[in-house]
Amino acid sequence: MTRIPSVDVRDLSSDGERRARFVATLGAALADTGFVAVTGHDVTRAMVDDAYACAQAFFALPPATKAAYELPAKKGQRGFTGFGKEHAKDARAPDLKEFWQVGRPDVSDDHPVHAKYGPNFWPGKDAPGFGAAMTSLYVGLEALGRQVLVAAAEHLGDDAHWYADSVAGGDTILRVIHYPPVGDDAPAESIRAGAHEDINFITLLVGATEPGLELLQKDGSWLPIQAQHDEIIVDAGDMMQNVTNGIYKSTTHRVVRPKSERRGAPRFSMPCFLHPRGDVDLTPRAACVQQTGGQPLYPSTTAGAYLAQRLAEIGLG
Repeated sequence: MTRIPSVDVRDLSSDGERRARFVATLGAALADTGFVAVTGHDVTRAMVDDAYACAQAFFALPPATKAAYELPAKKGQRGFTGFGKEHAKDARAPDLKEFWQVGRPDVSDDHPVHAKYGPNFWPGKDAPGFGAAMTSLYVGLEALGRQVLVAAAEHLGDDAHWYADSVAGGDTILRVIHYPPVGDDAPAESIRAGAHEDINFITLLVGATEPGLELLQKDGSWLPIQAQHDEIIVDAGDMMQNVTNGIYKSTTHRVVRPKSERRGAPRFSMPCFLHPRGDVDLTPRAACVQQTGGQPLYPSTTAGAYLAQRLAEIGLG
């Protein structure tokens, strides 16, 4: 494979052949590699460019200024997390990145989704427009993700709205990542993001500012993935793999160090992780168990318990 499959979300609004083709292509991609590119969406280039401009302004601030927005009680789920704090599961070396995480911005501060980590807060005068830009991108990506989840369920022959309804009010996260230029002092075993699988239902990723994302293929080789300007990459996470009894694959991916001629270039990326509410039951769905031999192959657990376990494993628990 030289490229992941692509679908046009406008086909979902059509009847008959176009919709059926979208559902079939999306479902087959999630079942094969777990990755698919989506075009025809409402997340505009202007929204993405504005968010990246705000991200670059924030991460260019002095280290001490950024550190003021890192609050240990929030365990990296809101606000800033400094360089080298996160690592892939079972990895001995830290990832070469720093990031800001945005929780659900379209509810009140006292909404239950903010009970554990608190509401969002923003850089304010240190990075004007940051909150507005990230809120706009968050809302657009989540809306697209819910459309994708409806089609993914339809492909499975499952309740068309159960997956999308499960993320309503959930602690979906927009992660704004800065990978600084790789210096000579970086640990030899560290890469920008170690090989890992995502935790959540699905992830939506706008095109990064530099290459580096790679998908592990079935033959053990790594496929470079770079979204085109009008594409959003969607991949299935571990929670989706669990609840579909393995039909949809949570595939290993990583972000590698840049080639020598690009070592001085920073990389910015903005994945949006769609999370179900904490009380959602991730027991493999009956419709999926029936298609995979009649026995559950993954454990019964809740989204909240699963998330807590995985965050601890990557250093954010």
